Amino acid sequence: MVFKHLIDDLDAYMERDPAASSRIMVVTSYPGFHAVVWFRLAHWLWSLRLKTLARFVGNVGRLLTGVDIHPGAQIGRRLVIDHAIGVVIGETAELEDDVTLYHNVTLGGIAPAVESEAQIDVKRHPTVLSGAIIGSGAQVLGPVTVGRNARVGANAVVVRDVPENCTVVGIPAQPVATSSCSPEQFSAYGTPTDEFPDPDAKAMGAMLNEISTLRMRVQELEREVEERIQLRRASGARDTESDEPSTSV
Repeated sequence: MVFKHLIDDLDAYMERDPAASSRIMVVTSYPGFHAVVWFRLAHWLWSLRLKTLARFVGNVGRLLTGVDIHPGAQIGRRLVIDHAIGVVIGETAELEDDVTLYHNVTLGGIAPAVESEAQIDVKRHPTVLSGAIIGSGAQVLGPVTVGRNARVGANAVVVRDVPENCTVVGIPAQPVATSSCSPEQFSAYGTPTDEFPDPDAKAMGAMLNEISTLRMRVQELEREVEERIQLRRASGARDTESDEPSTSV
């Protein structure tokens, strides 16, 4: 019962990691897979209300794999934790099927510890929907939702909901304007590499366009001022000629 999805989990690694050449390799040498196995055992104990024992088993898994998953988290099938080390998943986190996490990802809460009694049985951690990919070093904080097939780029900090089929990057995470994801489109580390817009280059381009526009406007104003000055000089010269007394022989 505890390990009924074991074959699905193995096949997920075979499908998403080109370095996985066999199920035996995954079983013997993939700490992310080991972490999921330990979690499923700890979660089963947690569901039996053996919470202290569940936390003990979870800590054993953390010591052996470097992955800290709270036994109370809800995790679906075919979860892949690539490279694994440093991943933290909080108590009220929920992960649907076919989610991919990379190393140093945090699915954490943001409520202050001084309110710990008020946090019991309260949703404090993220919900990650099916097909989502969260890149290495990304921090997804609070009871936010990462939509289906969404991509969270490496080292992004997510504090708001991520729409379905959207890629977000940066601190705080912002959508990539041209992003569009699908189940068939797998982005390693949650970060697109083809035609990925450089935000600094985009900002510099906008600044140069603005400077060019301002320069053209200044030139127009200078021409207008020069024309007015010339008109005034011409008008002053005509007035002077008309004021001169006429002489007759």
